[in-house]
Amino acid sequence: MIDHHTWTTHSAKTSEVTPVWFLVDASGLTLGRLATRIAMVLQGKHKPCYTAHVDTGDFVVVINAEKVVLTGRKLDQKKYYAYSGYPGGLRTTTARKMLDIHPERVLEAAVQGMVPGTRLGRVMLTKLKVYAGGTHPHAAQQPSPFPDHL
Repeated sequence: MIDHHTWTTHSAKTSEVTPVWFLVDASGLTLGRLATRIAMVLQGKHKPCYTAHVDTGDFVVVINAEKVVLTGRKLDQKKYYAYSGYPGGLRTTTARKMLDIHPERVLEAAVQGMVPGTRLGRVMLTKLKVYAGGTHPHAAQQPSPFPDHL
């Protein structure tokens, strides 16, 4: 007979986690749907050893961020805000202009809103590498293709 009181929940430790590198081609993918999948991988929620207070996530390299798709009228209606802290120091930029100037920031901002706003969340964001074009400098890490089921 099995004693159910001896079962314990496994809590992952930082030394036990070995991160994997994934490569995502953002060409033709919807911004929000892609960002949620990336946020899940950065947090490690796709792994059975997920532990909320430990960084169990993987690295994600995104290429072709300039070819990401925004649906509806978001290109002109979605705005990004930057406030200097001074009176009258609020600057707004539309998504269309942001994609022209800094296309990687659009995806980074979307993913940033989906990870925790804590110290651990900021560490998770350092594992996101976004590039506007089709090349990246992370060939030595041998990133595997991003799985479709995530």
